[in-house]
Amino acid sequence: MSTKEKDPMFSAKNMRLLGNPLNVDNPVIVQVLGICSALAVTAKLKPAFVMAVSVVAVLALANMIMSMLRKTVPPRIRIIVQLVVIAFLVILVDQVLKAYVYDVSKQLSVFVGLIITNCIIMGRVEAFALGNKPWPAFLDGIGNGMGYGIILIVVGFFRELLGAGTLWGYKVMPDSFYQAGYANNGLMLLPPMALIIVGLIIWAHRSWNKNLIEK
Repeated sequence: MSTKEKDPMFSAKNMRLLGNPLNVDNPVIVQVLGICSALAVTAKLKPAFVMAVSVVAVLALANMIMSMLRKTVPPRIRIIVQLVVIAFLVILVDQVLKAYVYDVSKQLSVFVGLIITNCIIMGRVEAFALGNKPWPAFLDGIGNGMGYGIILIVVGFFRELLGAGTLWGYKVMPDSFYQAGYANNGLMLLPPMALIIVGLIIWAHRSWNKNLIEK
């Protein structure tokens, strides 16, 4: 396949749809969206990772499907159609989680269902998918889902490590640390600490990207 044939699908513009949400246009630390789930599902790394993957799948597919339907859906009922599509995808993801990672599905509880009303998903479908072709919409969904997921994973990593001394359920803190007087910080497992960690990430990100301070 020639370079010219690849350009439309993997052009610099399309690649920015994947890359920008990971940094300069991150939906959590720049747009400050999806904070609720950052508080709710990040006490452990595994649920945070599974939630991240779930949101990536739902957002990418919802964007692509709504982009394909954008010229056939009457504006008056577009929100209803969006909710139906997203709800169908969330139910599908929930059933897959129950079939293959039931223990994590129980930990996530109702929060998987609340993906339906996740402001990142609704926002990207409304703001991007309805005005763009399926492939860019799909890439935009993956990019924003990954941008959201990275923050969840980082927060879950530090909360589980410092709060329980484990990662992915496995003990990683050496016994010598505890013998020397180290103690797990139980406060890290409480929801307010997730907000504090997200705040620290925002501060570090804005310090590194000073041009975002004016936005």
